[in-house]
Amino acid sequence: MAEPRKAAVLIELDGEAALTPATAPPVPDGDGAGGAAMQRLAFVARTNGLGRFFWATFSGLAGFVLSLLAWDFVTGLFARNSLLGGVALGLLALFLLASALIGLREISAFARLRRLDAIRLAAEAAAAAGDLAAARLVVGRVQALYDARPEMQAGLVRLEARKGDLFDADGLMGLAETEVLVSADRAAVAAVEQAARRVALVTAFVPLALADVVTALVANLGMIRRIAEIYGGRSGTLGSWRLVRTVLTHLAATGALAVGDDLIHSVAGGGLLSKLSRRFGEGVVNGALTARVGVAAIDVCRPLPFHAVPRPKVSALVQRALTGVFGAAGT
Repeated sequence: MAEPRKAAVLIELDGEAALTPATAPPVPDGDGAGGAAMQRLAFVARTNGLGRFFWATFSGLAGFVLSLLAWDFVTGLFARNSLLGGVALGLLALFLLASALIGLREISAFARLRRLDAIRLAAEAAAAAGDLAAARLVVGRVQALYDARPEMQAGLVRLEARKGDLFDADGLMGLAETEVLVSADRAAVAAVEQAARRVALVTAFVPLALADVVTALVANLGMIRRIAEIYGGRSGTLGSWRLVRTVLTHLAATGALAVGDDLIHSVAGGGLLSKLSRRFGEGVVNGALTARVGVAAIDVCRPLPFHAVPRPKVSALVQRALTGVFGAAGT
């Protein structure tokens, strides 16, 4: 005798509408084009007060322990052999001298960055108040900043010849922008495009784990250092990390590390992500986020705020940097 067939069991979920293949949400994809590398980089760069206190105390403790070890090592060698102790003491003195020189270089780098900040703040205050005298002081500081730069001498000469004919603060600082800073702006934009292209290419074509994160870190650090050098604030190692942390923390706090579909489509030509692999889409997004970091770095390092000269647009900049890279693959 055959067993009776069992009927299917239907379980209804309260409070949820029935889903169909057409209405079901897409399956989460960990490799989607979400800019994972740049998001992780921004998370690493952000440090709160407690994190800074931890690293400060850790550095102090590590330095104290290493100093004691070096002292015990040198004194122990002196007790065993005076010649070996003298060699160790000389090497230690050279190491301390090199450390002091590096420290002075870092202090000088921070001073240059503070100089750029001071000029920019003074320019903003002069523009807001319409103070011609303050604007003249700002322009004089800009001239002194770039006086030793051969590539800016022609612009400085034109600025010096025409600045006496202007009697409003905005016009005077605008003249400094158009005559002096335009060449620096072009060089800074080129550095941003180069970094965005590099990050996009490595993300798209190198499938190694964490390769995109390392590339984004190196490319963004080099880009920010290059932008600081272009505008006259050549930074050291610690200064570069300070700039990276400041820029990425600002972008993350304002939500600018999210790339919308309009930006992707403007770069990708509409259907790129549907035609190419997920790695290509991730490369486009990481390149776009790198470009946003670069534009923010320009805002931070530029001695004068954008007024007479238009601020670089991220969408146009990314399109120039990446359209040629992925155009051939998308056809």
